[in-house]
Amino acid sequence: MAHAKNHDYHILPPSIQPFLGALGAFVMLYGAVLWMHGGAPWMGLVGLALVLYVMWSWWAEVIHEGNSGDHTPVVRIGLRYGMVLFIMSEVMFFVAWFWSFFKHALYPMGPNSPAQDGVWPPAGIETFDPWGLPLINTVILLLSGVAVTWAHHAIAHENNRRDLIRGLAIAVVLGISFTVLQAVEYMEAPFGFAGNIYGVNFFMATGFHGFHVIVGTIFLFVCLIRAIRGDFTPENHVGFEAAAWYWHFVDVVWLFLFGVIYIWGS
Repeated sequence: MAHAKNHDYHILPPSIQPFLGALGAFVMLYGAVLWMHGGAPWMGLVGLALVLYVMWSWWAEVIHEGNSGDHTPVVRIGLRYGMVLFIMSEVMFFVAWFWSFFKHALYPMGPNSPAQDGVWPPAGIETFDPWGLPLINTVILLLSGVAVTWAHHAIAHENNRRDLIRGLAIAVVLGISFTVLQAVEYMEAPFGFAGNIYGVNFFMATGFHGFHVIVGTIFLFVCLIRAIRGDFTPENHVGFEAAAWYWHFVDVVWLFLFGVIYIWGS
């Protein structure tokens, strides 16, 4: 046959998804700028809705491709490379916040002049006790990482779907628990975001990590739904692998945050 496939690559058909994604991102950003300058938020919300639609439909197509056999070993290698590069970009994102924290902790500015040495944490800042809620959240994230590893071992090495589902369910519950406890911690924070560099660094670093925990929890929840539906095999579970890698990345970032900001920085 003239059009018979004689290679291991997956040639994608033309898709409108990239255009819709770019359009949605532009409308969302432009609408957000207008909203920050006193305009109505409807344009930003329309853009956000379009971005969410593209995310849902595009990833649904990728899942369908995997279940249809289009994710050959060669294609799965490419997907793994893409996830590794994405995580590397996320690592550099957090490096910026750690850089800012270290800079201000090692060379604190004085209250009257940048050339005058100050103290760290700044005067009047009461830091968190690292052995309270931060330690509990550390244990929760580490246990969730163990649950994800258990689930991955179950599907990759034993083809044990029951333990795959159990491990993912435990990880999702622990991820939600972390988010709830971090919200409690924020409500009890003795300092605010504005007015001091410590608060800015603290809330930006831990807040963006908390956002990544929410994204990772959704990622694992989608994998849980797919596992219940019968997706994933020992040979083809690259979607779950990506979620597991992302979750372990979130765990490692938190360990650095706990050691640097909560213990050393206080």
